[in-house]
Amino acid sequence: MHVSRICLGMMSYGDPAKQEWALTEEQAEPIVRRAADAGINFYDTADLYSAGASETVTGNLLRRIHPRREDYVLATKVYFPMGPGRNDRGLSRKHIMAAIDDSLRRLGTDYVDLYQIHRWDSETPIEETMRALHDVVASGKARYLGASSMAAWQFAKAQHVAEVNGWTRFVSMQPHYNLLYREEEREMLPLCEDQGVGVIPWSPLARGVLARAGSAATTTRQTSDGGRIDFLYDADNDQSILDDVAAVAAERQLPAAQIAMAWLLHQPTVTAPIVGATKDRHIDDAVAAVDVELSDKELTTLTEAYRPREVRS
Repeated sequence: MHVSRICLGMMSYGDPAKQEWALTEEQAEPIVRRAADAGINFYDTADLYSAGASETVTGNLLRRIHPRREDYVLATKVYFPMGPGRNDRGLSRKHIMAAIDDSLRRLGTDYVDLYQIHRWDSETPIEETMRALHDVVASGKARYLGASSMAAWQFAKAQHVAEVNGWTRFVSMQPHYNLLYREEEREMLPLCEDQGVGVIPWSPLARGVLARAGSAATTTRQTSDGGRIDFLYDADNDQSILDDVAAVAAERQLPAAQIAMAWLLHQPTVTAPIVGATKDRHIDDAVAAVDVELSDKELTTLTEAYRPREVRS
């Protein structure tokens, strides 16, 4: 399956009543059209986003924007709570089978191209999860399977269970990966490279922190995300990296967002970063970054200040 070098993350679109910073369908449409016109054919959402409203908006928009279902690649996820019941969450067979049907109904389609587990479920045997996911593929409700943030040993275990039982393996991993967070370079990315697994990083611009490198806004931490930025990143330790991004951007006379995205696109294991966009320029910067060639010196400058940190996802 072939995808564009940029994936449009649909988490920003949904119901503001459920997710205060979400754009409505009407607000999102021109942005999604701009992405499609620029050649983006890969869209990622999840049942969790806006409590399902993101999937509804995604399905409505893609049916209007793309003439044929075959023209785009649609991904969604399962794991997080979707109701008050104990079986409304996780990766049990019961929840997976209910969740895929609910997602397809909201998306208004017969199948998703990529069905991903949003996180690892320590309460469900991985054999049960992988068999249920295999059955989702066998039923025609999903074409491929993917996974997201987990330990490399967990991912390897899941792949092994699928292989020895003749079940469907994961073809993609969605890790937390950007210039401010590179812990996945230790184990997960080498594993994906060895196994031929596609890598589609989330938060490629560190929730916008990298895009603001060098601006006055760099020192102002946004709080509308419920403290998520402060949990994932360290303002003091990250500043030297942000300064280096700003310096390279100034020398190249390009936005910091393009430099940070171009660095990620230069990483050999990365297939397509997942970009969130609430403004036209977010699409424009991401698409332009595909053609930005960074020198070996620039790549070194952008990475030499990084220091190990705790795992965050």
